[in-house]
Amino acid sequence: MTAVSSPPEEPLLDVLIVGAGLSGIGAAVHLHKRCPGKRYAILEARDAIGGTWDLFRYPGIRSDSDMYTLGYAFKPWLASKAIADGPSILNYVRETAREYGVAKHIRFGHKVVAASWSSADACWSVEARDSKTGESRLLRTRFLYMCSGYYSYDKAYRPQFEGEDSFAGTIVQPQFWPQDLDYSGKRVVVIGSGATAVTLVPAMAERASHVTMLQRSPTYVVSRPSEYEFAARWRRLLPEKLAYAVTRWRVIAESMFLYRMARKYPEEVKRRIVALARKDLGRDYDVATHFTPRYKPWDQRVCVVPDGDMFRAIREGRASVVTDTIERFTPTGIRLACGQELAADIVVMATGLQLNVLGDAAISIDGQPFKPGQALSYKGMMLSDVPNLALAFGYTNASWTLKADLTAAWVCRLLRYMDRRKLAIAVPRRGHEAGAQPFVSFTSGYVQRAIDMLPKQGDRKPWQVYQNYLQDLLMIRFGRLADGVMHFGRKGTMP
Repeated sequence: MTAVSSPPEEPLLDVLIVGAGLSGIGAAVHLHKRCPGKRYAILEARDAIGGTWDLFRYPGIRSDSDMYTLGYAFKPWLASKAIADGPSILNYVRETAREYGVAKHIRFGHKVVAASWSSADACWSVEARDSKTGESRLLRTRFLYMCSGYYSYDKAYRPQFEGEDSFAGTIVQPQFWPQDLDYSGKRVVVIGSGATAVTLVPAMAERASHVTMLQRSPTYVVSRPSEYEFAARWRRLLPEKLAYAVTRWRVIAESMFLYRMARKYPEEVKRRIVALARKDLGRDYDVATHFTPRYKPWDQRVCVVPDGDMFRAIREGRASVVTDTIERFTPTGIRLACGQELAADIVVMATGLQLNVLGDAAISIDGQPFKPGQALSYKGMMLSDVPNLALAFGYTNASWTLKADLTAAWVCRLLRYMDRRKLAIAVPRRGHEAGAQPFVSFTSGYVQRAIDMLPKQGDRKPWQVYQNYLQDLLMIRFGRLADGVMHFGRKGTMP
């Protein structure tokens, strides 16, 4: 019998970053600046830098967070548009990688399929599969930093509807957008009402004969300017970095205030958001049916439309919204529960993401399989009883990068602390006093579908996940590392 060969091992790394998107590049820059002597590598499953911003290619792709907070704290966003398009964000991430020299540390086409921790060796053994050859490589690292995001790149959430096979038109998913799709003069139905849908509708309406957004229930949609006048004013008056910092802090403070008001006075904020939609759409528009959600603001993410582009498309008759459920597909479109049929040449399934945890890699600790759904999140950055592993997970009520930046700074602080004391292992130990609660309180479908696989949060510090940048900033910069929950040890002794 022929023996199965093991993947070849490589020299031991200090840090292995998984993912070369917005979070992974930011983590590498923090390591470069704060821990210059560390030997690190970045594994990227795809063949390009950028993560989300390289993956998604659908019409109008953009961020629904402003770039003064989605941008890195260390690199000013200099473009005029605060709500930026996908190609501009992708260029910003790639420019950052070049500017700080981290691109040379990336190994493209390497997907992490498994990672096993050994307390005896105080390191992770990470198996990565080469997408070109199919071969596996084994990398060993003292610290594993997961920056692979929170959703699957390989599959999206795709409900099946009766009669799809009879539909004579084209069905597409935004995550796998066919670049040769010509929708000029076509009738388009976009199924969904989240951030992707409200982006697609006005973008496609520029060339399609008509675009209909078909939703089961309404979402909060708010118009914001694509350019901030105060940001332009401060750029004229202040040095580049200072202007960026001032703008960033104003946006942070404003968003924190608005979120707090929404949670404290939900009905008043709801009335205000609906009133703004009515003002944008006109007095005769049925805002009560199509733009008045049943849930409270920020029970799900609030969608942003720059310069009211979707509202404008509706006013001009290039787009419309229908609120109903689907009975079945027909050869020429979609029949609704009310009996109405929507004619369509193209149907876009903007039905949501498929969440995953730790990139769907198989994780084991000292030979025992690890299930993220049974762990507690430590400060939103590590997992209970998992040594030397951090993960980047952003805010749900603000920009992803705000928390990713803080996490990267904290990881560097932890590594320097361990170096000074000649420690090899850091592991947050779960006590019996921390009750488990959902990691994310959102009622959105994509969160609820993954609730069992996501880690939990506790009911007290340091197991709570705060959706508050200032609170996290103080804890991460000034909170004690040896807080009684984080346990440290030397090589060969699991604390």
